[in-house]
Amino acid sequence: MTPRRFAPGEPLAVLTTQPLDGALDYRAPEGGVVLGAFVEVPLGPRKVMGVVWGEAEGDWPVEKLRPVLGVLDVPPMTPGMRAFLERAAAYTLTPLVSMLRLAMRVPGPGEKPGKRRLYTLGDGEPDRVTDARTKVLALLEERRGDLFALSELADLAGVSTGVVKGLLPSGAVAEVEAPRDAPYPVLDPARPGKPLAPDQQAAADLLRDHLRTGGYGTTLLKGVTGSGKTEVYLEAVAECLSEGRQALVLLPEIALTSEFLKRVEARFGATPAEWHSGVTQAERRRCWRMVAEGQAKLVVGARSSLFLPYPRLGLIVVDEEHDTSYKQEDGVLYSARDMAVLRAAEEGARVVLASATPSLESWANVEAGKYDRLDLTSRFGERAMPVLRAIDMRAETVPAGRWISPTLRGAIARRLEAGEQSLVFLNRRGYAPVTLCRACGQQVACHQCDARMVEHRFLKRLMCHQCGETRPMPETCPSCGIEGKMAPVGPGVERMAEEVAELFPDARAAVLSSDLFGSARALKAAVEEIAAGGADIVIGTQLVAKGHNFPLLTLVGVIDADLGLQGGDLRAAERTFQLMRQVSGRAGRADRPGEALLQTYQPEHPVIRAILSGDEEGFWAAEAAERRAAGVPPYGRMAGIVISDPEASVAFDLGNALARRAQVLEEVGAEVWGPAPAPIARIRGRHRVRLLVKAPRQAPIQGALARWIGQVDVPRSTRLSVDIDPQSFL
Repeated sequence: MTPRRFAPGEPLAVLTTQPLDGALDYRAPEGGVVLGAFVEVPLGPRKVMGVVWGEAEGDWPVEKLRPVLGVLDVPPMTPGMRAFLERAAAYTLTPLVSMLRLAMRVPGPGEKPGKRRLYTLGDGEPDRVTDARTKVLALLEERRGDLFALSELADLAGVSTGVVKGLLPSGAVAEVEAPRDAPYPVLDPARPGKPLAPDQQAAADLLRDHLRTGGYGTTLLKGVTGSGKTEVYLEAVAECLSEGRQALVLLPEIALTSEFLKRVEARFGATPAEWHSGVTQAERRRCWRMVAEGQAKLVVGARSSLFLPYPRLGLIVVDEEHDTSYKQEDGVLYSARDMAVLRAAEEGARVVLASATPSLESWANVEAGKYDRLDLTSRFGERAMPVLRAIDMRAETVPAGRWISPTLRGAIARRLEAGEQSLVFLNRRGYAPVTLCRACGQQVACHQCDARMVEHRFLKRLMCHQCGETRPMPETCPSCGIEGKMAPVGPGVERMAEEVAELFPDARAAVLSSDLFGSARALKAAVEEIAAGGADIVIGTQLVAKGHNFPLLTLVGVIDADLGLQGGDLRAAERTFQLMRQVSGRAGRADRPGEALLQTYQPEHPVIRAILSGDEEGFWAAEAAERRAAGVPPYGRMAGIVISDPEASVAFDLGNALARRAQVLEEVGAEVWGPAPAPIARIRGRHRVRLLVKAPRQAPIQGALARWIGQVDVPRSTRLSVDIDPQSFL
């Protein structure tokens, strides 16, 4: 279908990336312009980028409209992409310009192809060493092989561009001339993949058939850990590529990309395009442009890769679809899993949601007939599922200040003797969750938040996990001033590492926690070293549960299996079940049998029993019945409204004003709870007030919410955010 063309001088509407209420009217430039074209337009004294969005919306005389200054040298945005942005904005109650910014987060998209000067690590030695030069060389050494623009390298190293240029004459830094936006290597979908087991082959054949048929559809690919889900959906990717369409694979954690890219290269003979926070700005620009031109056939990325300008999108795979990191919790609030389904519906593409422990939302959509379902019930090859057992901590004798039970200690010792790896799992970062004074009992709190500071002994700092504030470990109590009475309370992974070192002094231990690595590359290197046998005992947080494959790992010991069951989160049972099943699945993924031991004070709890029995369908059915009876997601609608302001009274006044005007919500059957202080009532010095809206599943909640909020004036100092289908209630 030929896009609408605006003749020279014809009025049109341009949606810019600036924080305005909507599109602005302009005149088409000489030569005209098509609907969806990326353009540069004047806005006051500035030049800004935007997209030709449609017919002019105002009634200004044409001669008074300012002209479009230029058309960027990239393909126009497709109708499917524009429709997706509009529907996503309407669903999440986000301004459309904010959605457009997500789709244009790339440096210089309209620059003409040519040569560019990039910088990388050289072979020489600097003629003199300074702190600034050391920062540059350390960064380049850590990211050996990467190419950086001059300003990007300087910014990342925290130095001036002159420092980088000063390293050129000695050859310590090399300047190279590279083609701008070079095409990606060609992927070969006809290249044979790994031999598949019968159930894998049947699932792959069905996915291929779906791709050949064409049109939108969503399939839940459920398979136990180690069942070969990746190999199955890569066959769907192969079919998509052979049909001449583009494919996107979403991963929940950047640390997974290294291992996954190797599997893609083995399957297709080349590496795909990457899009996530770990790639350089130069690579982001290249990826964006190659996607728009249809030359990037496969993209592996984080949730924001959903907003790339695919002209022929045929398949979206959401790996580990249950993972909470797919929910964007700041800025534009959206679920990448839900947006993937929305994008595919607009593009006529297929969606594969892959997980060993699917979200209840996806399970319910299968039950309702909205999604197809494919099951992989056994591990690939001869590998058996790990044996799961509970350690009843009420019957164990554990010394004060220690958390590893005698039973778990004995199991780890046996693995060490056999030359196998063990994982000690505790989903709590840092050394200790609380630091208090034994003289006055005061806990050390963040100055900016109503949250406790967490001790990170390896970093020798206290850290707030809400706002990121850090400070040195205090010698004296900030409250009473008494020295030598500060004490850690409770365990984090760093404290577990100390206990492991004391119990097993000859073992090689490694800690896997996101805050201990300065970059994604360093984290990837640590994961690869452990997988190669570089550690005997791994101490890790939920990071280790996200799809990593450690062939020598045969024992998983969960320190506190009850931890996630505390609190009032409506998804607490679901998340605990998913996390325990996922982390248990790290054991026995090669040719040695695995075992998972769960330390618990509640072995009779229904969730713990379901984890141990493996009765997943029974667990989901029971959880679904409880949620349905309560009318909460996925059997009801919820929205979270957070109001924040430097003054608590201002935030509460606005919350009360909304609560008094709730009739517009009640008309669609919704209830309003609050206002009340948010569970963490102050973050970064801003007081936070929360309201919750609950409505029947079919209620038109977005329109009602927009009318409701439109009744009040939001002060300039106040921020009001609306989270449709909230995942977090903090």
